[in-house]
Amino acid sequence: MKNFISVDDVTDLQSLVQSALAYKQNPFKDKTLGTNKRMGLLFLNPSMRTRLSTQIAAANLGMETIVFNVGQEGWALEFEEEVIMSGTTVEHVKDAAPVLGKYFDLLGLRTFPTLKNKEDDYSELFIRQFIKYAGVPIVSLESATLHPLQSLTDIITITETIKEKRKPKIVLTWAPHVKALPQCVANSFSQWVNAWGGAEFVITHPEEYELDPHFIKGAHVTHNQDEALKDADVIYVKNWSTFTDYGKIYSNDPSWMLTNKKLTFTNNARVMHCLPVRRNVELSDEVLDGPASLVTQQAANRVWAAQAVLAEILSKRN
Repeated sequence: MKNFISVDDVTDLQSLVQSALAYKQNPFKDKTLGTNKRMGLLFLNPSMRTRLSTQIAAANLGMETIVFNVGQEGWALEFEEEVIMSGTTVEHVKDAAPVLGKYFDLLGLRTFPTLKNKEDDYSELFIRQFIKYAGVPIVSLESATLHPLQSLTDIITITETIKEKRKPKIVLTWAPHVKALPQCVANSFSQWVNAWGGAEFVITHPEEYELDPHFIKGAHVTHNQDEALKDADVIYVKNWSTFTDYGKIYSNDPSWMLTNKKLTFTNNARVMHCLPVRRNVELSDEVLDGPASLVTQQAANRVWAAQAVLAEILSKRN
């Protein structure tokens, strides 16, 4: 694994999941793998779980991490090529990234979409430019369109939760929210479930909340949430804004919030959410605090997902 940007960078998904579960059982079994290695964590937007879990994962492997909040602690970066830098940006990524590549053995980068220009966001310019100029492996800590560490975590959590030797039914359901959110988590979860290939996968959302077809191919899509939830084994709850008329909120229908009543349609389904979650908007208290909820287990597994990815990259560079 040279970089970790999407599931396409993973050659053996099952092996990576098993590696993460092995680290969960024995976190320090490769505690010298990252000795004398340094990872820079660059954040262009806020983070809690991603930042902390990646730091812990790196420390478990003996690697040092340095966190840098780009927008708050450094110069505003320019990413466009051949631009006249007469505006608010101070330093070009062509100058910054090669220097960071000399300081660090790996770079983690977290960016966020503008939700204003779909073409710009879906070009993944920020990550592409760091890959082009840094000269060291780049790990996505979330990008404009995908969140691969979260999605690997999700597959790990499903794997350890659904132990029966059968195809589980996994449902990704849209949920209401008070503001427009990106499609990153929904795109990425869809891409990873399809690559995993071990499930019946259904996506349900109101009309006009379609996702990019590139990421959801293979899934069954329905606008009827009750129909989608029938006999579900796992329900992933997430809001996202519109994709075609980009970044909009057309509906905040509270009837899409998952409740215990809706869980009665399912096969004793377990419920997932990437956090943070708006309680009693996206998910009811009764579900979040009840026995169906996997959100804490899911968030804790972020460490093992990150550790498996970092170990895979480090093992190829040692």
